[in-house]
Amino acid sequence: MPNLNPVLDRIGSGFAAFLAPPGPEVIRFTVGQPDFDTPRPVVDEAIAALERGETTYTRPQGSESLCNGVAKHLTRYGIEVNGEDVVITPGCKQALLYAMLAVLEPGDEVLLLSPAWPSYEGMIQLAGAVPIHVPVNRDNYHPNIDVVRQHITPKTKALVLNSPNNPTGAVYHAHEIEALVKLAVSNDFWILDDMIYATLAWTEEGYVSPCMFEGGAERTVTIGGWSKGWAMTGWRLGWIASTPKVMQAVKKINVSASTHVPTFLMPAAERALEMDAERETMERAFRARRDAIHAGFSSLPGLVAPEPEGAFYLMCDVTGTGMSDMEFATRALEEARVQVIPGSLMNGGEGFIRISYAASIETIHEGVERLRTWLTSMNG
Repeated sequence: MPNLNPVLDRIGSGFAAFLAPPGPEVIRFTVGQPDFDTPRPVVDEAIAALERGETTYTRPQGSESLCNGVAKHLTRYGIEVNGEDVVITPGCKQALLYAMLAVLEPGDEVLLLSPAWPSYEGMIQLAGAVPIHVPVNRDNYHPNIDVVRQHITPKTKALVLNSPNNPTGAVYHAHEIEALVKLAVSNDFWILDDMIYATLAWTEEGYVSPCMFEGGAERTVTIGGWSKGWAMTGWRLGWIASTPKVMQAVKKINVSASTHVPTFLMPAAERALEMDAERETMERAFRARRDAIHAGFSSLPGLVAPEPEGAFYLMCDVTGTGMSDMEFATRALEEARVQVIPGSLMNGGEGFIRISYAASIETIHEGVERLRTWLTSMNG
């Protein structure tokens, strides 16, 4: 029999083992999915498009009005692109993969600020490139610019940027983004900016695009989507935007890979971009949950939890409990009936657990008290 692609043997399954739904009695702090319904007007727009018969092929990059809508949305963050340089993709993951296929060649090195979302590493390997893990500061999960500089080699071709960050919840400062752009300019590499959590930032500066700084716009590929900010994870809708040269390459990849996203979802996606009030309601709810989860986990014995700055994740150091992160996660599930993600599933995450606070305030309080009772009993 012919062989399979050997690269696949080196690609892990990420968080999959700890995302399997447990019994209903378990509190889940694992899934990065808003627990809100998609806003009703967005659903209605998709239904109306179906009833209008919008079920045929359409423009591969996405409808002109939707691409223009994304371009307009990006101006909120100082990102100036033409609607012709936007492609709508089957989710943010697909957009990231398109970006990597467009700019990477076999053997290129890609910098990841670690711990990083595990899918990045797999995508980089699928593109034939090499992931280079650069540890972030352990006290606040922000990049250490000197450490990033030390990991740059003549093979460095790109840096993946994700702020607000999954898994750490960090939101990088403007001066940090500017310093990374300067490194990209002086060492001539791309920045792949995953802004999927841009609407969920709790710092005063909020999300900052590399495009805001000199030399940034021409070497940044911006990737985002509807999943997190609009509670549309299952809709599988994302976007990618960059310079005309980059986007010509992306359009070729898109046509070969997926043709286009479902035609009847495009009007709904466009409608979502107009729904500031509904999106802001979700943002306020997540900010309140951030406060609750941070207060709760900070009060647990043996745990150190820097305040989350964005997205809906808390990265927590559990070394003070005397357990490894894998032991903590396994025992928390079995003994406290609370499910968390062990950090050692990510390069650089050893000794940490990742908490998703995409859950109700009541669920957060219940989960914290279960963990408190469990940890206290072990010390008691």
